[in-house]
Amino acid sequence: MDNNQQDKDNTDRSDLVSEDGKNSKSVLCQRCGSKVLCPGMAAFAEKELFLPSMRKKSGLSSTDGSVDGDTLTAHWLVDDMYTFENVGFTHDVGRIKYLICADCEIGPIGLHCLDDKKSFYIALERVNHA
Repeated sequence: MDNNQQDKDNTDRSDLVSEDGKNSKSVLCQRCGSKVLCPGMAAFAEKELFLPSMRKKSGLSSTDGSVDGDTLTAHWLVDDMYTFENVGFTHDVGRIKYLICADCEIGPIGLHCLDDKKSFYIALERVNHA
């Protein structure tokens, strides 16, 4: 990544992350605009997580073994599923539940590992902020 790209990422992030490390704006679904999180409800976290490509819920549980997706490192971290305004969960895929928009069912926008009851991650790249 060249410096311009890195500067752009950091600039974008400082606009989204408040001084106390929380989301300074509402987190919204990219497709339908439904509110996922209110401002100040999630902490910024950097962790490498693999998320399958975005699609409707019916396509998330494909069992052909090959999964297209992205390894993303910037996330909003929530420690209680009741913090979300509007999030659905897929059935277990191994030890993971994927998070989807509860209104339009696009996802995954994040994930929850069943081994860690207090960690729900929403990928910054897969949501809008307003």
